[in-house]
Order: sequence, then structure tokens, then C-alpha cells
Amino acid sequence: MIDTDLAGRLKSAGLSWRPASGDRFTIPGGELADEVFVIAEMVIEADEVPGESMIFKFNGTTEWALDSIDHTRVLWLPREDQLRDELGERFQTLEAVPGGFAVTLTDGTRHLDIDAERSYARGLLHLLETS
Repeated sequence: MIDTDLAGRLKSAGLSWRPASGDRFTIPGGELADEVFVIAEMVIEADEVPGESMIFKFNGTTEWALDSIDHTRVLWLPREDQLRDELGERFQTLEAVPGGFAVTLTDGTRHLDIDAERSYARGLLHLLETS
């Protein structure tokens, strides 16, 4: 899983998110900063409030201190498949290298990290920051 620093850098660079079932997120700052939440219709729902914005509703007793939270206060932790989809045709290869993985993009750049997901994230960050 990518860490919150890398996820925050992707968000700051312009990666947009349309929340869907199965997506992971965290709530930076405060007591829940180390918790990872997963959107699942029965437990945590993403809901649009007319005239306002997207909120996440916590149903049942998952987190007793939360009823809902605005989407601007959460940080998306994209999965490997989502990062690869965002790269699209700019993705060329993923290869195992000593100590991790390397993603090569069609612009010839290589992005190394300890796992494939983080390597995809670094490649996407490169694209977002250079476009």
C-alpha cells in the first residue's frame, strides 16, 4: 500500500478521485490518522449531498465517533490497479529489480520503489508533476 506522504503528493499534484466501493482512504491528523478505511456500501458509504459535496457516512458501529466526514478531509490511498489505470498508455513495463520494482513509462523514465504499487504511484506522480 502506498503511504500517506506519497498519496498526499499525488493529491497535491492533481490526481482526482471519484470514490467507489473498495477504495481505501485515511483521515489525516488526529486520533484516526493511522487507520485505513475501505468504502463498502454496508459500512462506509460515499454519498453526494445536494448543494454541498461528497461525504462519507459511517454506518453502524464501525467508528462510534463518526457519523460522516466531508471528502475534503480524507486522503485516498489508490490501489495498484487504479494507479496502473491512471497511467494508461503511458505505462510501458513493470519489472522486479533488487529491492523492489521499477515502472518504466513511454517517456523513458524509470520509477523504483519497494513494491509495485508504490512504483506505479511514483510514475504517476512524475506524469502529474511534469504535465
